[in-house]
Amino acid sequence: MENNKPESQIENLSEVLQVRRDKLSELQKMGRDPFKISKYNVSHHSNEVVDNYDSLEGQKVSLAGRIMSKRIMGKASFMHLQDQNGRIQAYVKRDDIGTDEYKLFKTYDIGDIVGIEGFVFKTKTEEVSVHVEKLVLLSKSLQVLPEKYHGLKDVDLRYRQRYVDLIVNPEVKDAFLTRTKALKALRSYLDERGFLEVETPILNTIAGGANARPFITHHNTLDIPMYLRIANELYLKRLIVGGFDKVYEMGRMFRNEGMDMKHNPEYTAIELYQAYADYKDMMDITENVISHMAQVATGSMKINYQGTEIDFTPPWKRMTMEECVKEYAGVDFSEINTDEEALAIAREKGIEITPGMRRGEVINAFFEEFGEDKLIQPTFITHHPVEVSPLAKRNVEDPRRTDRFEAFANKWELANAFSELNDPIDQRGRFEDQVRKRELGDDEACEMDEDFINALEVGLPPTGGLGIGIDRVIMLLTDSTTIRDVLLFPTMKPIGKKDEENQDL
Repeated sequence: MENNKPESQIENLSEVLQVRRDKLSELQKMGRDPFKISKYNVSHHSNEVVDNYDSLEGQKVSLAGRIMSKRIMGKASFMHLQDQNGRIQAYVKRDDIGTDEYKLFKTYDIGDIVGIEGFVFKTKTEEVSVHVEKLVLLSKSLQVLPEKYHGLKDVDLRYRQRYVDLIVNPEVKDAFLTRTKALKALRSYLDERGFLEVETPILNTIAGGANARPFITHHNTLDIPMYLRIANELYLKRLIVGGFDKVYEMGRMFRNEGMDMKHNPEYTAIELYQAYADYKDMMDITENVISHMAQVATGSMKINYQGTEIDFTPPWKRMTMEECVKEYAGVDFSEINTDEEALAIAREKGIEITPGMRRGEVINAFFEEFGEDKLIQPTFITHHPVEVSPLAKRNVEDPRRTDRFEAFANKWELANAFSELNDPIDQRGRFEDQVRKRELGDDEACEMDEDFINALEVGLPPTGGLGIGIDRVIMLLTDSTTIRDVLLFPTMKPIGKKDEENQDL
């Protein structure tokens, strides 16, 4: 492989980086270009050798990984090799690998990727190691890793160069391993109960299924605007109409909104729907599946988040939204029946009034202002007002409410669910109300979806639906203070933009 870097770029490299390129050039001249090697047979990973020393002592093994430290001592040297599962020490002796190979080995840099073959032994200090008999350079690192004792501490750089973060801060992997365990537990829980995992479109012609601002793109062939999905709800309910009784989809959603500790423009959510079920069934699934995720991923249903114990053990506390407002704001909306009365008490309590605001929206605003930050332990807030629940079924006893809940923990909303509205006439009216809100300037209000109305007219059975914000659950399970710590590649502003990064992130 030739070095194809333009000379102008080579000249601008720092001296240290230039030395690494010079070493590569010498290897290439010798016919030892590491980038021409396509495969290396790995028999064991570092942790397997260390954990199984008694059975592997004296046995031949082959490992591959990145050089993280080197200690040259004349005719023999030590290095630490890091692979996906950890680190292991390797003992490299000139007489075993040959004078020429040993001379080359002494030129290898921290960060280079090598393959080693040898036998397992323990040093005088009882450290499990590999006595190397064959050594091969598999990839030359042309960059310099951060110094090992200080690591990669620049938070912004950690997220931009996650690949370096994972190398020099291997504990970062733990959060993502926990994430994988939790998601496997979630899927297995649903699969074992007869739910079918499906896929629905990410590109939509209507931004529906939630109140949120979408990302807009353009389809050249059709010459129409399209939207990255803000939710997959309406497609999944179409599948219930079509005859699937239990479906779920986990994947990326996209919302063109603010970024903070709990929000990223693209995030992972799961939505599931079950025919002939209601919001109470969804409560059972929510508390059972999240507690199961915690148990599998962390070994307990009780987790410690930033010094506070949060107990996911079912059953969780239940409160109606109006009960929560009464308890924490001291306002009893059972005695407030008109929009005018609600707006008056909102002004009295300093709640922001928006155009066209009605009683139900005032109740929700009171909850967000006074109640949400009191919900530390897992809690279901139920019976949201119709005005803020355009896709939920009305409560039979009080049609101003819906059979809906949101699940909270650590003051965060983790899940949203309801008995799905399956009355096409009522649904049309709710959509029309959302359209009026859009006309008043609410660009997060739902659009009219005529095909979804048509699906409801074909017939949607009584159905329970649930959506869970996966990233927030993982933040709790991994004791992470920002969503960026549980996303391998969080959204970042491109380097070179004049505006500085949001300092709240």
